[in-house]
Order: sequence, then C-alpha cells, then structure tokens
Amino acid sequence: MKQILADNLHHAVFGEAGNAQEALGLIWQDRWDVVVLDVSLPGRGGLEVLREIKQSRPKLPVLVLSMHPEDQFAVRMLKAGAAGYMTKESAPDALVGAINKVLAGGRYVSPALAEKMASYLAVDIQKAPHERLSDREFQVLCLIASGKTVTQIAKELSLSVKTISTYRTRILEKMHMRTNAELIHYAIQNQLT
Repeated sequence: MKQILADNLHHAVFGEAGNAQEALGLIWQDRWDVVVLDVSLPGRGGLEVLREIKQSRPKLPVLVLSMHPEDQFAVRMLKAGAAGYMTKESAPDALVGAINKVLAGGRYVSPALAEKMASYLAVDIQKAPHERLSDREFQVLCLIASGKTVTQIAKELSLSVKTISTYRTRILEKMHMRTNAELIHYAIQNQLT
C-alpha cells in the first residue's frame, strides 16, 4: 500500500504504525495531512482510535481501510468522524482517488455503499439488530463474538466486570437473544468478527 501511494503521491512523507498506541503517538507527534486507519488494530479497535483522533485533531481527515464489509462498519465509522471508508479489496487507484478526495475536504464512499445509503434514506428499512446497539455495545458484542470472557473484556476496555455484564445484558435485550452462543452465531453469520 505504501508503495502504491508513493508512486502516485510524489513528495509525500509517510508514517507507519503497528498498533493503536503507535498510531496515536505518531498522530500527536507530527502534523499529518491524512490518516489511513485500519479498523482491526492490535491493542484497541479502530473505532476507539478514530474517536480519539477526532477528539484531539478534529480537522485531520481519516480514511478508514478495512477487511470488513462496508455494510457492517462503514456507517458507524462515518458517524464517528471518518472522512471515508473503503475495503482492502478496493483497487489501488481507488485508494489514491479516495485519499485525494479526503485531502481536498471531501468524503469518500464507494459507489456500492453510496447506493446502499441512498436506499436507506429512500425506504424505511428495519435496521439489523446490531445497528440498534450503541458504539460501546457494538464493541462489546464484537469482543464477545471473538470468544473473550466478560472478565477479559473488562480488562481490555479498562472497565469493571459489572459494567461489561450490564452491556452484555443490554445487547441481549436489544438483539432479542438469550445466550453468548446466539450472539457469537449472529456475529459470524453477519461477518462482524
């Protein structure tokens, strides 16, 4: 990816991070024109990192690049302040075009996602169960679906076990489910893991 960008964005300076903390460190250390952020970062999730970036540097455009399907994460990321969302399956020239668009102050979504978003506006479609969740509830759902226990999730998110249990209860209620097994099955079926 770095080579594709270097070939098309002459005189650009690049930084690269292996995890969420390194990414945030680079962002705070220097002035960047754009950030290309992966949703699945080691350490903390991309949504949490995006929120932190937007809190400290609200005008910094962030293009989210993900292996996850657009219909599962794009709207959530755009609502959190991303300037664009694209999957890693996108063609290299689409990446360069997306970066140029967000650098110019625009927002980028693929034509397929734009069409899907337009259909949501045109027709009152009932939301998928996971779309009814708050961002934190969605994060906890994904962690449960990855096989983590309530205690492990609490430690990872620096929250109490009781708080995570409350989130789990809300998730089960909102999604009309009773067990973690049902949540895991749903997450796998909807490619949330």
